[in-house]
Amino acid sequence: MRVVPNIISTFRILLVPVFIIVYFYDTRHTKLAAVLVYALAAFSDFLDGFLARKFKASSSLGKILDPLGDKLMTISVMACITIDAIIPLWAVLIAGVKEILMAIGGFVMHKMANVEIPPSNIIGKASTVGFFLVCAALMLFRDIPHEAATALISAAIVLMLVALASYINTYIRIMKSSGQKQREKEGNI
Repeated sequence: MRVVPNIISTFRILLVPVFIIVYFYDTRHTKLAAVLVYALAAFSDFLDGFLARKFKASSSLGKILDPLGDKLMTISVMACITIDAIIPLWAVLIAGVKEILMAIGGFVMHKMANVEIPPSNIIGKASTVGFFLVCAALMLFRDIPHEAATALISAAIVLMLVALASYINTYIRIMKSSGQKQREKEGNI
């Protein structure tokens, strides 16, 4: 059972090129097939996390595969709807920078402080759900005026940035705590 969440995460990573192909292959006005692939990826994200927690099947590989799959799908979706001129380029750039900062923060925490990367919090989960709903709506309802699409993606980006601030706060708190524990440990030697 320990490998099942990793298999699901790997499946989600493999859905990224499928999403891109389906998105650009579907020439109809709506992108229903692409939204269904995106929904399957979102469900797999929920499922692998649920199974890993329920069966205590968390692994080091899973801690890499799960966020990698999320980040690849997020950037791919945003890149596709940006290429399709649904949202402005700045939105995908901000999301990309946010994802890079999250990855760097997690790496620094794990390597320098030798602590586990904390699980996502309620703000991060709300950001993910909001982002999914906005992007799915923008793909399905292509007649949304550009100003409204920009407002929707802006709201999703703001929620992403609030989640980033929350994670940065958590990272700083963990790093300070780790540094304090290290100083106490060195003082006892």
